[in-house]
Amino acid sequence: MSVIKLIFWNEAEHRLRFLWRFLIFLLIFIPVVIGTQRALYFLIPGLGDELQTEVTGLQFLQGAAISEWLLLIGLAVTLLIIGRWIDRRPLADYGFHLGKRWWLDLLFGLLLGALLMSGIFLTEYLLGWISVTEVIKTFAGTPFWQGILWPIALFLAVGIFEELLSRGYLLTNFAETLNFKFWSPTIALVLGWIFCSSLFGLAHIGNPNTTTVSTISLVVAGLFLGLGFILTGDLAIPIGVHITWNFFQGNIFGFPVSGGSYSGVTFIAIAQKGPELWTGGAFGPEAGLIGILAIGVGALLVLGWVKWRYGGIRFQQSIPLPPQQKTSEASSAPEV
Repeated sequence: MSVIKLIFWNEAEHRLRFLWRFLIFLLIFIPVVIGTQRALYFLIPGLGDELQTEVTGLQFLQGAAISEWLLLIGLAVTLLIIGRWIDRRPLADYGFHLGKRWWLDLLFGLLLGALLMSGIFLTEYLLGWISVTEVIKTFAGTPFWQGILWPIALFLAVGIFEELLSRGYLLTNFAETLNFKFWSPTIALVLGWIFCSSLFGLAHIGNPNTTTVSTISLVVAGLFLGLGFILTGDLAIPIGVHITWNFFQGNIFGFPVSGGSYSGVTFIAIAQKGPELWTGGAFGPEAGLIGILAIGVGALLVLGWVKWRYGGIRFQQSIPLPPQQKTSEASSAPEV
């Protein structure tokens, strides 16, 4: 094999090496991102170049929801193309082995995200760190039931989009790339998990009210969200947790969500007090110690669920394997 071909082509896997596959992914997906923003200017006039809130709060929520759904559809189409002709894998291998098991895991994830955020709210309320200022808050002239549909749509799309991109696509490919012969697939998987969780934290660095603590906390949140994926090989648990964690945070209990405010329409509006070190302040619970504690509890519950449902806690060693080596069977790695 020539040196040039060796640089570009992985003969054992019969496909391009990851760097070139990733560049092709970016060449397809970046225009999708740009096109999504341009499309919004026509759909909702007045949003501005960066979705500034010069428009009404409801219009901002509508723009954010439509934007996320366009991005999600664009990502799904991109991965269908990439998976078929570049990565050489079905979309299912990005974490969508749909079936009864997948949907039960999704339900568990949805319940877990709601439970954890409810625990955060109840704890802060009992400690006197928050006070309820309004119940069933909505935008002027907008029925509550109509207004609440937009954040539901928004966080549904956010949960699927961010998990498909961060865990399904990136973690899978980075774990494969790091699966060297001189160490086990488990090491490659753990390294990919840590690396992609770090990227997840850094990806939010431009959010409003970001601090060093909030970025570190989101890296920890990325590890938590990735836990269900590396233990099951599916995105059901991470997607479920991501959706309800965000929605309950912003539109059930009125907290900031990763630095942004989506509480114009919410079941409970609050006034935040208490020590910022614990509450996370203007960034939201994710940047506070109480959020970190909730993540720790959530990780233990994920481990308990996986042990109960799957009969043991095992890293899915099939994730770092190239597509032709993957099997539909659960990994036979020893319990950890």
